[in-house]
Amino acid sequence: MLIMEPILIDFPEKIETERLYIRPCLPGDGKMVHDAISASLAELKPWMPWAQKLQTVEETEKNVRDSYASFIKREDIRLHIFRKSDDVFIGSTGLHRINWDVPKFEIGYWIDTRYAKNGYITEAMKGLTQFAFNILKAERMEIRCDTENINSRNVALRLGYTLEGILRNDSISSDRSHLRSTCVFSMLKEGWNK
Repeated sequence: MLIMEPILIDFPEKIETERLYIRPCLPGDGKMVHDAISASLAELKPWMPWAQKLQTVEETEKNVRDSYASFIKREDIRLHIFRKSDDVFIGSTGLHRINWDVPKFEIGYWIDTRYAKNGYITEAMKGLTQFAFNILKAERMEIRCDTENINSRNVALRLGYTLEGILRNDSISSDRSHLRSTCVFSMLKEGWNK
């Protein structure tokens, strides 16, 4: 199998689904990301270590730019999700813990609470999974989430990902107060038919 240098892989300007488009994070996105995190902090806090306290706009912008640098090198692919109808930023996703040799990717995601419960994350993750299999030639996709994060578990199940197992007490909770367990869901290329 011939493996291309990841930095040479062309990435589209955007990935489109029926109602959404997903594009790479870009310098200047910090303010809109900060606003979405501000509106969603209570819902993000139980699951995301970075949501334990609200960062400043400048700190968020720095994080976006650091992510953009990783994106350019294809070490981590952070993406932002927008609604097509009005170009409103509704959340973030990405392809993480990348192994280009396989290739395999782990999908992460969060949504601005103001836009939750509309099926946007499921739609975006379906589009991103399709993109990874068709364009990036993924062999394996993963979704990992806290066993208690029912919303994330449901996204994986709606997409047909298989629960391979639960890693018991494998990490510390986001607030660092207790051990947590992680669901490992996967989808293999031959099992994807969406």
